[in-house]
Amino acid sequence: MKAELVFIPMPRTGHFVSMVQLAKLLLNLHPNLSITVLMMKLNPDAKLAAYVHSLTATRMKFIDLPPPETHEDESSSNFVTTLLQTHGPLVKQASTNIVQYSTSVLNSPRFAGFLGFQFYILHLHDEQNVNIFELKDSDTEFTIPSYLNPVSSKLFPTFFLKPGSLPVVITLTRRLRKANGIMINTFWELESHAISSLSDASALPVYPVGPILNLESETEVHQSSDIMKWLDEQPPSSVVFLYFGSGGSFNGDQVKEIAFALEQSGHRFLWSLRQPPHPSKGLRASPPDYDDASKVLPEGFLDRTHGIGKIIGWAPQVAILGHPATGGFVSHCGWNSTLESIWFGVPIAAWPVYAEQQLNAFELVRELGLAVEIKMDYRRDGMDSGELKS
Repeated sequence: MKAELVFIPMPRTGHFVSMVQLAKLLLNLHPNLSITVLMMKLNPDAKLAAYVHSLTATRMKFIDLPPPETHEDESSSNFVTTLLQTHGPLVKQASTNIVQYSTSVLNSPRFAGFLGFQFYILHLHDEQNVNIFELKDSDTEFTIPSYLNPVSSKLFPTFFLKPGSLPVVITLTRRLRKANGIMINTFWELESHAISSLSDASALPVYPVGPILNLESETEVHQSSDIMKWLDEQPPSSVVFLYFGSGGSFNGDQVKEIAFALEQSGHRFLWSLRQPPHPSKGLRASPPDYDDASKVLPEGFLDRTHGIGKIIGWAPQVAILGHPATGGFVSHCGWNSTLESIWFGVPIAAWPVYAEQQLNAFELVRELGLAVEIKMDYRRDGMDSGELKS
């Protein structure tokens, strides 16, 4: 008997790729299964389009959803709410001829600790009547079951503390409570405490199905042969790789501080440096590469670090982390990046940038001892060169 699954990933590269990797694993395990991926389109993404084009599985197809009639500014706090509301009817319509469609579309967390955090925020809001907004400027510590150590409210993602976005979080978490089960891209050996706490606190089944990784990077390596050639020329475990995710970028002053620190450290480095997207593109736009990175770097930096350092734009992260020359990773602590660095055994220096990455870093540094902290005052705008150099 043939079965059909419909996947509806959020329109961000990290979410999309990990969900498609899960789909590929399921197809390999079940020969009678077919999968359709419904794609919400926002800003054009050439690399994501190339990734989709490279997938030739005959039992997996992609359907582009038509753009909604109304479009919320991506910089708006109501963006996620509007995205789900406007695409809901489009998803139902596209699914009509595929499978019988459930009325709830859920975007589940990708790791166990954060799922426990979401449920705890819902508990504070619904059962303890805590005003979550009042935690914005506080340093209150909470005992959250999915974490071993007390968690400061300073580590809470900012979108949990905004009037425009908290209702979205609360609504989605309530829906998660009604699900038949939740699959999480994690594994028991990494998050055993968090997974156990979720199982103890709720009758809701939680399935750790990870690590789900996109390790098939032949296309990436081909497109970035100059990067791989440079790494081939470096000694084993000698290069520090700096990469802050598909949405990570810094202002000019912060870029200069990082550059000063790298130069003073004397270590070999490979730095994925990208410029902040134009405000008109919205907060969720991918940072473009610099046409000329020397304009934002300290004068003479490229000449002084020639031979020991390399500045690049977009980075083939999997290929770089898997290269023998890579010995350290300055990371934003996105969950995909975290799993990939653990897979390849590359030590992490945690520098979270946005979203839930503050809690990711806390878990890696304080809970699991798998990373070192660059700083823990994550809501400050930046840092000076001494912090990074040390």
